[in-house]
Amino acid sequence: MASCNSCTRCGEVKTLYNCPGCQKSFCFTDLGNHREELERQFHDIEDQRNNFREVVTEQKKNPNKHLLIEQINKWEYESIEKIKNTAEEQRTAIRTSVIQLIDQIEMKLERFTDELKQIQKKNDFNEIILNNLRKKLQDLEIELNKSENVSVRCEDLYPSLAQQVRIKIKKPFLEQTNIPNIPSTMRWKQNAITVAGGNGNGNGLNQIKCPWSMCIDDEGSLYVAEEGNDRIVKWKVGATAGQVVAGGNNRGNRDDQLNIPLCFAMDKKNHALVIADTGNRRVVRWTLGESVRNGETIISDIGLTGIFLDNNGDLYVCDNKKCEVRRWKVGDKEGKLVAGGNGKGNHLNQLYMPQFIFVDEEESVYISNFGNDRVVKWTTGAKEGIIVAGGQGQGNKLAQLSNPYGLVVDKSGNVYVADRGNNRIMRWLKNAREGTVIVGGNDEGSRANQFNGCINLAFDDCNNLYVADCDNHRIQKFEIDSFS
Repeated sequence: MASCNSCTRCGEVKTLYNCPGCQKSFCFTDLGNHREELERQFHDIEDQRNNFREVVTEQKKNPNKHLLIEQINKWEYESIEKIKNTAEEQRTAIRTSVIQLIDQIEMKLERFTDELKQIQKKNDFNEIILNNLRKKLQDLEIELNKSENVSVRCEDLYPSLAQQVRIKIKKPFLEQTNIPNIPSTMRWKQNAITVAGGNGNGNGLNQIKCPWSMCIDDEGSLYVAEEGNDRIVKWKVGATAGQVVAGGNNRGNRDDQLNIPLCFAMDKKNHALVIADTGNRRVVRWTLGESVRNGETIISDIGLTGIFLDNNGDLYVCDNKKCEVRRWKVGDKEGKLVAGGNGKGNHLNQLYMPQFIFVDEEESVYISNFGNDRVVKWTTGAKEGIIVAGGQGQGNKLAQLSNPYGLVVDKSGNVYVADRGNNRIMRWLKNAREGTVIVGGNDEGSRANQFNGCINLAFDDCNNLYVADCDNHRIQKFEIDSFS
């Protein structure tokens, strides 16, 4: 559209033409120049595209030239050199020790030889003397071949060496939920190791009270939500006491307090915990750090039990009262309904006292439906759920569950669920009509193979199994046993 103002470029008052892109006005001549400039910029972008395409093509043809591969090659070279140097140091130390040992044995052998000469000279020996001589010679042989002074303890050497040369690849944010990849034939030891708590019901740092959920970071440290102490505690590997990282300032609604934290998720991107502060009807983000004393409320006035942070950073919240699950994207003022929302009931489009949730890589939502004694799966956009575990009434048969709580779904779609009423952890293979007991199921108790209210479960990077044994006030670790 033409107008009669001054040209943006030459400043002269002429008939002008507006550029719809930059919203500037040009005379006819300068408009042509402006268009030529835009075309030149467009061709520059095309050239950049072509150059980038060449880079992509080259990397596809030669993936070994990728920067990360070069870093790994460097790590390999340095690791090998470190191993060689360590091995040579150990060989040198052993050679020195062996020479010293042989010198000592030679001295003893010389004394033994003198003793033989004296006995032979006297020509006075009997069976007792001969047996004694044999024993002395045997002892020298044992000292040479089996001396404790010269030994290689591989169980000590290898771990220390591994720590020296270990490389760690940080997972991208899109893998932060660490959906486990568990072979369907994997088995776990039936007697657990207590890795947190186990020192009675209390609020000491060596105690935990009513643990409800947990997660494990990339370093192997265990984070535990204590419903009874209104806090989140971090237990480092091998620690005998924990460290409070959120709450722990008595029960309340201040920014530095929690009120019945039932569930939480680890936000690795923001180095924070996202906590279901159930008693305060809010979701809190608590940044991890020694100087952090307060949490930040990100969702308020909401009933909730379980929460889950998916691969995209979307937060799923399970509302026990409304019997629904909503998904909250960053910046949302209102969550989107993704499961339930049709009142309390046992129909497939309903939930009844939902507790915990898990979201797989396809954004399907798995829900432990406590009131219906089943686990249901809601695919994206579904109007009703699919029963994937239980649903045969409350009971202790392999096709039944009794008050299911925490759950995990592996990459194959197999469901692992804390069957609290039966004090057992079950695995339901994808499309299976019944599950199998993988640990527990030995009546209620406090022995190493028993639970008293197993609330939740988690797996570390090695697929060791962790169980929140709520009423025993402890976290149990079941190590891998075998692949059958």
